[in-house]
Amino acid sequence: MRHKSHSHGPTVEMSLGDPPRHDEVEHRKAANRALLVSAFGLAVTGGIELAVAALTHSVGLLGDALHNLSDVSTSILVFLGFWVSKRPATSSYPYGYERAEDIAGIGVALAIWASAIFAGYESVLKLIHHGATTHLGWGMAAATVGIAGNQAVAWYKGRVGKRIQSSTLIADARHSWLDAISSFGALVGIVLVALGFPLGDPIAGIAITLMICH
Repeated sequence: MRHKSHSHGPTVEMSLGDPPRHDEVEHRKAANRALLVSAFGLAVTGGIELAVAALTHSVGLLGDALHNLSDVSTSILVFLGFWVSKRPATSSYPYGYERAEDIAGIGVALAIWASAIFAGYESVLKLIHHGATTHLGWGMAAATVGIAGNQAVAWYKGRVGKRIQSSTLIADARHSWLDAISSFGALVGIVLVALGFPLGDPIAGIAITLMICH
């Protein structure tokens, strides 16, 4: 008489190897799409601000451009860290690649601090030497683009986050909304210059630097 010693095998295999549900896969795709679209939007916004900052010599606008572009670079680093960390273990790395997330975290910190140091240095330098800010109309327009870009990204990420019930994406949307305040600070600095207070721009640059540090 033969005994079916493996009668419970299929049940165990199914419980251990169940594929992710369809809605989980779709939510993950939606979250990745939202982050990718947001990164592209911030790259365009930051690029416009950076180009106009070079034209106007506005350190407030420069700081905000670096702020937006550092957010893009950190998103890329985080994506790379997660991607590498999911690779299977090899003979060279028998414990896997989970440390890649830690390295990505260090890269994020370095990118943020590098942008803060550069923006702060330029702002203090302009404050000391009383550098001029020119093409004020272009500067105001670029700062307005920064406000609109961050608000649009915040709205989009918040909308997707609520739809898929992602607290992380909702928190990131709030972060982008706060970044719009940085752009508003750059706008205020240029407006103050237009009103006859030339130190308004470097002061705005220092304020934005402190926000990046925070």
